[in-house]
Amino acid sequence: QVQLVESGGGLVQPGGSLRLSCAASGIIFSRYAMGWYRQAPGKQRELVAAITSGGSTNYADSVKGRFTISRDNAKNTVYLQMNSLKPEDTADYYCNMNRRGMDYWGKGTLVTVSS
Repeated sequence: QVQLVESGGGLVQPGGSLRLSCAASGIIFSRYAMGWYRQAPGKQRELVAAITSGGSTNYADSVKGRFTISRDNAKNTVYLQMNSLKPEDTADYYCNMNRRGMDYWGKGTLVTVSS
């Protein structure tokens, strides 16, 4: 059974940093691409960053240069380092993977950027 559990969200001031973690279980983690998505109130869920099994990454234009996705296959964990946070980064952040055409999601972790 695939499980994805996010952690690391919280309240941070504009310009601050947070690191999100997503721990995966029930899969051979190293074989799969992983992604971080976010959903702000009243908006659609959007891709923030993704990392392939080989470590290649891509980012939404809105976070390029500020966010970094990484993975530790030994710990079955994917990270999202978020720097220079802005109020518009406020959202629920979700971890995602796709296996055999099926999407798996964590329950999300809330990031609030506010002074």
